[in-house]
Amino acid sequence: MIKFVRMSVDRSVCRLQVLSRILKDGKNASDSAVLSIRQCSSKSGPDQVSIGDITISLREAKAAELIPVRYLPDNPPQSVLRHLRWIMQKDALGQDVFLIGSPGPLRRELAMMYMQLTKREGEYVSLSRDTTETDLKQRREIRSGTAYYIDQCAVRAALEGRILVLEGIEKAERNVLPILNNLLENREMQLDDGRFLVAADRYDKLLQDHSKEELDALKLVRVDERFRVIALGHPVPRYRGNPLDPPLRSRFQSRDVSLPPFKEQVEELQEMFRTVPSHKLSQMLSFANAMLTTESTSIGLPDFPIGNIKDALKILNEVPYVPLHSLVNRLYPYEVMLGKEGQNAVIGMLSKFELLDMKNNKELKISSAKRSDDGMAKVSLSEGVQCAVPAGVLPLDTNVPTDLFVATSYHNSFMAELLQSHLVRDMCIIGPRGCGKSAMIQHFAAILGYHIEPIMLYQDMTSRDLLQQRITLPNGDTTWRLSPLVTAAIEGSLAILDGVHRINQGSFAVLHRLIHDRELQLFDGSRLLRQDRYDDIKHQTGLSDTELGDRKIYPIHPSFRIVALAEPPLPGSSTQQWLTPELLTMFLFHNLRPLSQAEEKLVITTVVKDCPDITKLLKFVHQLRSSKDTAMTSISSSLSTRQLIRIAKRMAEFPSKDLYSIVQKACLGRFLPRLPKISLDQMLERGDINPVKKLDATGQEQKDHAITCEVKNGQVRIGETTVPVYNPENRTKVPDVLFYENPQHLNVMEDMLKDFTLGEHLLLVGNQGVGKNKIVDRFLYLLNRPREYIQLHRDTTVQTLTLQPTVKDGVIMFEDSPLVRAVKEGHVLVVDEADKAPTHVTCILKTLVESGEMHLADGRRIVSINSGIKPSENVIVEHPDFRMIVLANRPGFPFLGNDFFGAMGDIFSCHAIDNPDKESEMSMLRRYGPNVPESTLSKLVDAFGELRNMADQGLIAYPYSTREVVNIVKHLEKYPTEGLTAVVKNVFDFDAYSKEVKETIIQTMQKHGIPFGSTEAVVNLSKVFPIPKFDLKGTWKITHQDGRKKTSLLQLPVTTYDIDVKGPVEIATQQLVLERHETRSSVFTEQEAYWTLPMHQTNIVADVAVTKATNRTPGKENVDIIHVATANPVSVYSLNPKFSTLSYLDLYDIFPSTSGTYRPRVKIAALAPPLDHSLLLHEEITNIVLLVNFESGEVSRLQSPALPETAPDKRRFPATMIQKSNPYRMCPSTLPDARGSLIFYEQNGDLLVALTGAFAHSLQLPCKIKQVNQADINQWIVSETDSEKKFLVRMNEDNSFTLHSIDETNIISAVSEIASLPLSNNLLKKTINKEISSPNRIMVTPDSYATVLVGFPDLETSEVYSAPRDPLKESTSDDGDQRFGFVGKPTHKPRTSITCLPESGQIIRALPTWQVPEKVYPGGKRPRNLSGYLEVTDAPNQNLRYVPVPEAERSSPYTSWMYSISDSNIFMAPMSNDGLVTVDVGGCVRLWETSILSLERSLGEWKNMIGYEDGKPLQVTYDRKSGRKADGPKHGKVDPNNEPHVGGNTWAGGTGGSNTAGLGGFGGPYRLDSGQPKVYQVPQSEKDSVPEEVRQAAREMAQKAFKNRLNEINMSEYDAEVYNGFAEHVRSQVKSLRVVLDSLQAKGKERQWLKNQAYGDLDDTKLIEGITGEKSIYKRRGEKEPELGTPQEKPKRIRLLVDVSGSMYRFNGYDGRLEREMEATLMMMEALENYEEKFQYDILGHSGEDHKVELVKKDKLPKNNKDRLIVLQTMHAHSQFCLSGDNTLPATRHAIDSLATEDADEHFVIILSDANFDRYGISPRKFGEILKSNDKVNAYAIFIGSLEDQAVQLIKQLPMGHAFVCLDTKNLPQILQQIFTSTMLQSR
Repeated sequence: MIKFVRMSVDRSVCRLQVLSRILKDGKNASDSAVLSIRQCSSKSGPDQVSIGDITISLREAKAAELIPVRYLPDNPPQSVLRHLRWIMQKDALGQDVFLIGSPGPLRRELAMMYMQLTKREGEYVSLSRDTTETDLKQRREIRSGTAYYIDQCAVRAALEGRILVLEGIEKAERNVLPILNNLLENREMQLDDGRFLVAADRYDKLLQDHSKEELDALKLVRVDERFRVIALGHPVPRYRGNPLDPPLRSRFQSRDVSLPPFKEQVEELQEMFRTVPSHKLSQMLSFANAMLTTESTSIGLPDFPIGNIKDALKILNEVPYVPLHSLVNRLYPYEVMLGKEGQNAVIGMLSKFELLDMKNNKELKISSAKRSDDGMAKVSLSEGVQCAVPAGVLPLDTNVPTDLFVATSYHNSFMAELLQSHLVRDMCIIGPRGCGKSAMIQHFAAILGYHIEPIMLYQDMTSRDLLQQRITLPNGDTTWRLSPLVTAAIEGSLAILDGVHRINQGSFAVLHRLIHDRELQLFDGSRLLRQDRYDDIKHQTGLSDTELGDRKIYPIHPSFRIVALAEPPLPGSSTQQWLTPELLTMFLFHNLRPLSQAEEKLVITTVVKDCPDITKLLKFVHQLRSSKDTAMTSISSSLSTRQLIRIAKRMAEFPSKDLYSIVQKACLGRFLPRLPKISLDQMLERGDINPVKKLDATGQEQKDHAITCEVKNGQVRIGETTVPVYNPENRTKVPDVLFYENPQHLNVMEDMLKDFTLGEHLLLVGNQGVGKNKIVDRFLYLLNRPREYIQLHRDTTVQTLTLQPTVKDGVIMFEDSPLVRAVKEGHVLVVDEADKAPTHVTCILKTLVESGEMHLADGRRIVSINSGIKPSENVIVEHPDFRMIVLANRPGFPFLGNDFFGAMGDIFSCHAIDNPDKESEMSMLRRYGPNVPESTLSKLVDAFGELRNMADQGLIAYPYSTREVVNIVKHLEKYPTEGLTAVVKNVFDFDAYSKEVKETIIQTMQKHGIPFGSTEAVVNLSKVFPIPKFDLKGTWKITHQDGRKKTSLLQLPVTTYDIDVKGPVEIATQQLVLERHETRSSVFTEQEAYWTLPMHQTNIVADVAVTKATNRTPGKENVDIIHVATANPVSVYSLNPKFSTLSYLDLYDIFPSTSGTYRPRVKIAALAPPLDHSLLLHEEITNIVLLVNFESGEVSRLQSPALPETAPDKRRFPATMIQKSNPYRMCPSTLPDARGSLIFYEQNGDLLVALTGAFAHSLQLPCKIKQVNQADINQWIVSETDSEKKFLVRMNEDNSFTLHSIDETNIISAVSEIASLPLSNNLLKKTINKEISSPNRIMVTPDSYATVLVGFPDLETSEVYSAPRDPLKESTSDDGDQRFGFVGKPTHKPRTSITCLPESGQIIRALPTWQVPEKVYPGGKRPRNLSGYLEVTDAPNQNLRYVPVPEAERSSPYTSWMYSISDSNIFMAPMSNDGLVTVDVGGCVRLWETSILSLERSLGEWKNMIGYEDGKPLQVTYDRKSGRKADGPKHGKVDPNNEPHVGGNTWAGGTGGSNTAGLGGFGGPYRLDSGQPKVYQVPQSEKDSVPEEVRQAAREMAQKAFKNRLNEINMSEYDAEVYNGFAEHVRSQVKSLRVVLDSLQAKGKERQWLKNQAYGDLDDTKLIEGITGEKSIYKRRGEKEPELGTPQEKPKRIRLLVDVSGSMYRFNGYDGRLEREMEATLMMMEALENYEEKFQYDILGHSGEDHKVELVKKDKLPKNNKDRLIVLQTMHAHSQFCLSGDNTLPATRHAIDSLATEDADEHFVIILSDANFDRYGISPRKFGEILKSNDKVNAYAIFIGSLEDQAVQLIKQLPMGHAFVCLDTKNLPQILQQIFTSTMLQSR
């Protein structure tokens, strides 16, 4: 049984094998046989041709010139014969065929071979995306005013029995080819002229019943039975294109035209190239076939152009030394078109076939070129190689001027390679912008005597633009004009196709036959043939050139060549990978690399005469180019060789050492995304290229604000640059606009003038409204240059940019565009909004700028003035004075424009136009609004400046410009009574419907004192209290020398010491910009503004001083400088309140922290000129005196025996000892003099020390000194300890000192403070109520609000007038203010902070809250949220005010230290114009206005600013008595129709009712808006009358609804509270991040023009078709479907990797790092909600336990607050309970590697971690390598926790721009915005 089964199986197998052989033999019977062609001629019958067993009859051709020649070889390979036999079979069957296969000419050659074999006439059509119905059927042409239908290829072929070849089926639009369906199936077609094509058999049958005349009358036309169609196409979707329409496909028989067998290929090539070594030929062919295997194509490698191997071997045949690897690179430029993986695959294949041998690579060089008798050029290369290559008609010239081309050894070798390729076929040069492609080709053309025909390609270019344009003759007849490319082909020129990477491949396909076969079919029926084929046809037909010309057949000049120029493709890109398999078959490719540093230096120094040393710049540029950071390499394209030559020329003409500004200008550094900008700055710093300060003649920094311009004596001067004024023929086009000069714009104009004089074209880039147009118009006005203006937009086309077509009397006329007029007349062309037009349109400007050449749509041509071509009807010679100035908005969101700078920036001299700086903008606004208050202008400038910064950071979308501010100021100037609040709404109402943006604007406006968004405006000045009148209390008598007692006047002995100056030591000055917060937004108070100093938590404010504007050196900024000294550590902050700039000096190195109880007490004093840049700092514990230059950071130590310092060992106080204070104190001077005079005194001692200049004068007084107060510039009051006896010390001019005793009558009181300047006579009169004019001083004593000394200090006797007061409390009455004050009486009584303002007669005391009378407290209860009060005693007005000082934001834990410095936590100092500055212990600097006059003036301005009298926004409200009462809340019924309900106590969502949920009513549980337009409001009295129990019920119902919502998402109230606690901290950050995400996807996909439509806008390029009556002459906007085969758009992929290790939980109490990480995670989850289509994210965690803790999966994102809270709780719990340890490195590697495998648009890994690397021994270097380990993934680390400066130090060791420190979640959106936008440059 088993044996039987086995035999059955064997028989079955045997039968199957036999059947398989039979089927195979039957299928390929003809394939296995050797085929040959047999020609048979017969006298009695038609000639025949046979292939194998298939025979077909031949017929004499009607038009023999249409039969292809020189396609069929003498001995065709068997593979070709098999294809031809199959076509012959289908021809015999009357079937149409479709030859399908990979790109290349083989399918077309087969069709031509078949037509040549069978002597069939052919019609050829190259289909493209531009092909329309009229190109196939019939086209109307106008002859003598009458429209005629001209049959096109398909109709001609059908009527004449020709073969119609349709190539590129997949490229035609879907609606075009179906018109052929009936012609293919039934051989029938309705023609537009009324005729109807009828199949031959049908027509013949009709002819039996009807006469030919009858059929002709019916317009029936016979289709020849020999009509056939051969279609050629690629398989879609493997290749790009449209798939075959099923009805069309069913009408063809298909044939796969695959590669011939390997053996056949070898034999054919060996026969052709007998001298080429067989092993080289075999290697090349084996490699090519291996590249076409399934394995190679499966990894995404483009098809290898195997058909071009013949060209490579021909080169090898002529030049045997060429390395095979070089030839492979020309056929298949894998190094520029493939990514890393693809390159490795190709290199592996090359190695396998031994094609990588670079040892024998001999560099060839062109040594000579001579023209031969046959018109060719005999070129001699090194190594004795000679080649005969095609040449042009111009003289050969191997010596090109060095200013046009500099030949390096690389260029010579490259030129030799071009020459080799030129020998065999057309070429394509690939290279980055500015690398010298154009210059190389010009040199190449000069060597071979070629005339260059430059042709700029662009994306919208059509096949007609490439070949023929349709025009009208003067009589209205339509005709066709040859394109420059066709003209070049006929004349034998060198056609330069510049921008192959831009043109659409569907249009470029029409050139395949021209490039492969040197044949071309034109739209008017003309045919261009290769010269030898033309000669053959001429010989076979016996026709002359004239006769062939009449039949529209012309030869292509044998010297004609095409050279394509292109930029490198972007591997993996769906839009920028232009090197398709089709294009690879068309050219031999040459990759022109950027020059090396030495080569580039040689080129630049040769081209630029007197070139300066640019070695440093070149080194930096090459570091950029070699950077692995794609953003840096993208920036380097802006510093191309072309741009470097331009820079060198400018430096030679206008010497400058400011390389930093040159680089920033060239690459528009101002508008780079933040991360690339930071990286660029870091690379500049590494390259020792730093900003250069401009110095004046004295060595001081020169301010740009001094720049001026003038026109004088025919010269215009801007800054230091002078040029002659232009003298135009016509001045009417010279612009003249209103322009207010400002320093910033003048600086830009001077830079523009320098480039303009060098003959450069200019590009100005900036935000909208920054004044680009104004600057250009003013610039041209000053130069007296006429302007032509053109504004571009998204619908701008190449045609409209150059010419404007119109129809006049039936004739198409072209009007010159402004561009053409400017070129002809030498005007300046201003191209505005250049970024709005597609870059493929504006790129045509490239040839005009580079070479001065351009082709116009009407056939004319612009040529350079140096071309030597004379002007004619069709030639426009560029005027030598022609210039172009292009204006564009900066690239990126929100402008939604195109990156004009990225595409063409390096051919222009670029200038970044920024918003003016504050000084420039203020200067300009003053001119627009001379009557607008200065304070209003300042507020506007500051507010809008911050909004612009926020736009730059991506926090808001719209970049508010100067234009908006100017419009506001114009309005205020014209209508001064309108409030600023109302006027700014004119700008911000655009943002009224964006909640997040509106909140941001309101916050910013109010921060700068503009009450935008406030619902009400309140004046909240402090309450005024009266004080007692000033009465005469006694007298002061100063004893003078005249006969007085000896003790009353004493000439004091003085000991003078030199001051020993140690130093100076330069300390690094940190420069910061602080945020100024205006406090008078919706509330007007005495406080004007405040800043917060960036102090550490433990630091302590010690003193404040002011360098007044009146004490500044002439020429310096006329502004006060506020100085704040701190004690822990000792440091000095200097704040410029005008610009909010802060200078910080850390003096830790001079005052190091010591053990024990050393607690520094620091006092500072401002000095007068020439020392106004310095402070005197006195540390009271050690008696150290320092001279601190707050501008330069220089610190000098002043030492003198008169001021002995405490020895260092005495400073090391044991911790148990009470700190001993040095007795010396400084008396700050409010009247500094030029000598820097300051008084020090020994407290409770008898020594007084005066510092004057370089000396210290020590005086011993006959009393114990309690304190010293300055009374005048050279007089001081000395108070004696215990007795309060007073003395007046005077310093004389000779530095002698006298002591005067002061005798007091009826009054003895301590001096707390005294003014050093007198009250004015008017204020004195008001204070004491007497008509008097006398010297005086106002003084403060403990028992008076104020005391006036009338006659002091100049008169001998002074009257003392005083307003008495009760002494202030010495201690609190309760347990003390633990937060801001002191508990009980402090052990050490510090000096009270008192300030006198003599200009207004005010005395200011800083008091803690417990010292203020209870009547001042709001509600009678002492407030706990204040730092204290400012007691303002206004002596002239005899009143008192208590101004509350807001609570300090932070307070140092060293409270006892603070208590020893001041009795309140407020420090004060007077400012100019009786202003006041205070600093609290938290480092908050506040400006105050206390003067009544100043307050009245400011209040008036404030009321005008906010429109205080304006009516508020109104709302229509109907008050009605309801007559009801609230008796219980309820939701109410829901109306399904949502009708409006007023009252009724029934419906939910009604208005004006009671008890139900709605609006405007009362007693309901909660508000419910049903969207009704009118709200009926119940009067407030009825609302107030709702019983308490009803209110309680409503509250309970609302709570219940809230709980129900929580239950829906399974969230408890506790969970909701916890979640809100996190969410509230990041609410604004979420909004900011969503703005960032919106900006990343805002541009989206713009709709494109769909052409050849039956409706829409009239297409300018179809005007002639419209005249002739065609229908598809319109274009319309629509969504263009992507070509099949192109990659789909994918979302961005984001992975958040969070640290949930134990250290996060452990150190959370130290710096809140875990909570901050949880907040950051929550912010990401909330912000990315609803962005799933654009951004896919997941969240992984890592700890000591695991390196991939899954927190959020990308396919299971949190849907609600509960889900997000669970993620946060998981993070917290894992961190709390996980094992210790760290997996940062494995987690990072896993996150990056696993993400790289996913398919996405971009990949981001964001690592949130602490900087605790040292603890676990993590190597920063290793971590950095992992961050950069995968090119597909952008990985960034954000350190959110740091012990001390761990994070800062760590970042320095990580890759540039890939690590950040974020210790505050508010900064996280900006960091993420930098991360996301950093990849923007990669796509340039």
